[in-house]
Amino acid sequence: MNIDTIRRLLAQFARFGAVGAVGLVIDVSLFNLLRATILDPAVVAEGPLLAKVISTAVAILANWVGNRYWAFANERRARVLREGVQFVLVSLGGMVIGVACLWFSRHVLGQTSVAADNISSNVIGLGLGTAFRFLLYRSWVFKPTTVRAPLRAPETSVDPAG
Repeated sequence: MNIDTIRRLLAQFARFGAVGAVGLVIDVSLFNLLRATILDPAVVAEGPLLAKVISTAVAILANWVGNRYWAFANERRARVLREGVQFVLVSLGGMVIGVACLWFSRHVLGQTSVAADNISSNVIGLGLGTAFRFLLYRSWVFKPTTVRAPLRAPETSVDPAG
């Protein structure tokens, strides 16, 4: 890898990080708002897990816009629907990582405090999920595609004389 490639990668990672920071604020704020109100574990037993799914889904939407139009703007595809579906699939994989960390903390380790929920889902889960998402966004969702000529059937010679 040459120095220009490294610079471009670092710049792209910085943009990805800035978009992710906005998503983090959305995710953590909404998670804690929902957990403290309508999805309080005293009211809804699995409230924190539901709150994490909802907050992450809203953050995914914000992150798609930021990543598509800024972080990976030079690599975005013309097929918005296909790219969007791939983005959502990768983002859901990242969400599963965060929810799994929260579930493990609550149900295996028995840690049910607000601090434990935030550390397991918004520190450990988010860190692991971020690494997962960046690698797949870069290598699959926003991977530059090469334009290839359409395949043609081999030409056969036809004798005009019959």
